[in-house]
This record gives sequence, structure tokens and C-alpha cells, in this order.
Amino acid sequence: MVDLNLIRVFVTIFETRSVSGAAERLHITQPSVSYALSRLRQLLGDTLFKRNRDGMQPTFLATQLYTVFRFSLSEIERAIAHTSQFDPLQSTRCFRLALSDLGEIYLLPYILKLMQKVAPQVELEVIQVEVARLDEWLNTGKIDAAICNRSYIPVQAQSDLIFNEHYVCLVREDHPRIGEHLTLEQYMGEKHVVVSAATGHHFVEDRLHEAGLERKISLRVPHFSVLPGVVSNSDLLVTLPSRTAQLFASNSCTRVVELPFNVPEIEVSLYWQEHGGDSTAQRWFCSTLKAALAGL
Repeated sequence: MVDLNLIRVFVTIFETRSVSGAAERLHITQPSVSYALSRLRQLLGDTLFKRNRDGMQPTFLATQLYTVFRFSLSEIERAIAHTSQFDPLQSTRCFRLALSDLGEIYLLPYILKLMQKVAPQVELEVIQVEVARLDEWLNTGKIDAAICNRSYIPVQAQSDLIFNEHYVCLVREDHPRIGEHLTLEQYMGEKHVVVSAATGHHFVEDRLHEAGLERKISLRVPHFSVLPGVVSNSDLLVTLPSRTAQLFASNSCTRVVELPFNVPEIEVSLYWQEHGGDSTAQRWFCSTLKAALAGL
């Protein structure tokens, strides 16, 4: 009889194209993965994977076996998951959540408040969103879930909408030229702070380019967290999602004004990919995230 763990290792190497990636996803050591692969090679009489510059590339036989193994493993793990229970009060599992800088500032306090109440021993590891790698992280199981705007995520990821968001402008409380209302002429005449497009917040810039307009950029920063201090001590304007802007305004000498032009709303959603054996815990985690952020 074939050890089911060998099949699980095979499937994970195939999906991650990496021995180290498989070890991380399965929460075992790299030597354990290598040993399992060696046993499979002997059992099947094939190398199964060949290492090259792009990682572990499957042989023809491995490609044929993957579809059958993946389906069979999913069915077995699904059956086991239906009979197993995840006890959040007793669990010490580590969940990995990908958040943007804004997510850490605005969403994380709500998430921590509920998780500390319902799962006091669970560990939460927050990973900074990397747009180019998020698809890989979801597919390989490096993260259990991600919360970010829809522009980050490929359509094949499972998702639930958390809330819709719109952009506003944050200015110094006693800005000498801007009152309660902001005109397009004023907006284009002022100097601006912009946050790296790698955060996914490029919609305002896209809208201005479509209209043939270009802002005067005085400062570029990689993170949103520095904005309250920058804006409250200068005449610079920054355009950002309204919920975070209101939070900043309540804790600094800044205020919020509406934009003088239309920018499409963004959808902030929860994304995940189920990965078999740990699906019960992952479903609990996603449900808890949605509960923590309900009503926002």
C-alpha cells in the first residue's frame, strides 16, 4: 500500500515546483520532502522531477500522474475534513494573512480583537502584499488568505466582498488655500504625495491620465503609514481610500475633502484557495476574518 503522505508530497512539489516550497507548505523539513521524493522515484521507476533554473520540472509521467493524484487526494482529504473538527480555543496553529500597508493600519485591529477572543492561542503572521507574487502565494499555500483590492487577484481565486471603498483627499487642517470644497483647478495646482503603485492604488493616476492631466508630484513614499505626519506638517495633498483617510484625520492635524472628479470605487475583498487537508481550519479562519470585518 502506498503511503498517502508520499502522494501529498508529490502533488505539492508539482504545484510549487520546489522542494523548499513543498516543505514550507506541508510544514515539514526539506530533508523529509527529499526522502519522500526518493521513495516515490524508487516506487514508480521514474525521476518524476528534474531540477533546472526554473525549479523542479515534472517529467512526462509526473504530468500524467498529477491529475489523477490531485483529484484522488482532494477527495480523500475532503472526506476526512467532513469528519474532523477544528477547535479554535485549543489550536496553536499559525495562520498567514497577506495585507497591504492600509490593511495593517485599518483592518488588523478589528481582526486581532476578534481572534484574541475566539482563538487566544492561535498565531497570526501578517505578510506584506507583493502584487507580483500573490497569485503564487495563494496557489502554493504560502498564505491562508489575502485581503486587498480586486486589482491584485486573478479571477480563479475564491473571494468574498468585504466592502466598497472610494477615494478622497487628505489635507492639512489649516491648509492656506483649500477650504471645505476642492476644485479641480485647486487639485491640479497643488503639490502631491503619492504612494508606490506597487500597493495597488493606481486608480487615481489612471483616471487623471485618461483625462490628459498630470499632478505635480513632490514626494513619493512606499507606505501609507507616514502620511499623517507628512501631510499635517506641509501643504502637500494625498489621495487615498476614505476609511483610512478618516482614521488619519481623527488622529492628526489633517482633514478630509472630497475629490473634484470621479474615480471608480474599489472592491476590498477576502481571497483564498483551499488546499485539501487543512481546509477545515482555513474555512474557520476565513469565516472569522469576515465576521471581524462585518459592517465596515
